[in-house]
Amino acid sequence: MTQPEPKTYGDDLAVVTITYSPGEVLDRFLDTLAKATTRPVTVILADNGSTDGAPEKAAAERDEVRLVRTGGNLGYGGAANRGVAALSDDVGWIVVVNPDIEWGAGSLDVLIEAASRWPRGGSFGPLIREPDGRVYPSARLLPSLGRGLGHAVFARLWPNNPWSREYRQLDTSVTERPAGWLSGSCLLLRRDAFDSVDGFDSSYFMYFEDVDLGDRLGRAGWLNVYVPSAEVVHLGGHATARASERMLAAHHTSAYKYMSERNRGPWAAPLRLAIKAGLALRLKMELRAGRSPAAPR
Repeated sequence: MTQPEPKTYGDDLAVVTITYSPGEVLDRFLDTLAKATTRPVTVILADNGSTDGAPEKAAAERDEVRLVRTGGNLGYGGAANRGVAALSDDVGWIVVVNPDIEWGAGSLDVLIEAASRWPRGGSFGPLIREPDGRVYPSARLLPSLGRGLGHAVFARLWPNNPWSREYRQLDTSVTERPAGWLSGSCLLLRRDAFDSVDGFDSSYFMYFEDVDLGDRLGRAGWLNVYVPSAEVVHLGGHATARASERMLAAHHTSAYKYMSERNRGPWAAPLRLAIKAGLALRLKMELRAGRSPAAPR
């Protein structure tokens, strides 16, 4: 059977952000985006059921902004896919990003410039700072069984443990380099690379959809490239803060899904049980401590 020819895309740029009652941070996101690139940019608000009126207001007041209603709360990856599907074939560069990101001046142009240096780069991620200036470890190794379990079990009890340090690449110099995966809170994607892996796996409701995407891009021959010369600030988990207990449970469900899918078969049943038990223990500890998920959503 003859395979269909892959689509050919233009060089236009679009930003897809997932909204769920984003509040006033959306205005800050859009205001700073105007300084992040000199290129014309279309902004898609893939809305998962906002009730605060912020997405409607932004679409009404800003010519470059389009509101795409997903029809319900599809989660992060599912909404991102819906937003990308609404774009014309002129768009060859997609940014999937949280609405609580504050863009650094020229940051998006720096990411696109880096893409010219990495022709097999499928995704590109900036340096992400917390509001207090700390650098968030957004370019990481893929969570292998050893690293993943070590990080899951010990990250809270022993923050400086060797598994977490390796996974988060804390001892790696802050330079432009390939990574196992990049944080989905701000991600520039070649659209043909995104297409080649059928986008995000929408069965991840929240968390680990970016880990899974980075893994599948790598398996398809693309690179995930960290570009720390581009900087953004992540203002905080605006939507997830309203339901931190539910989001903690979603984080651990997604972690188990990711690890169990990569350890299939009867021989791996004891491993899957160990993974489930370790994650359940960590969830219980974090709920008791009242903590929120660590990933920047």
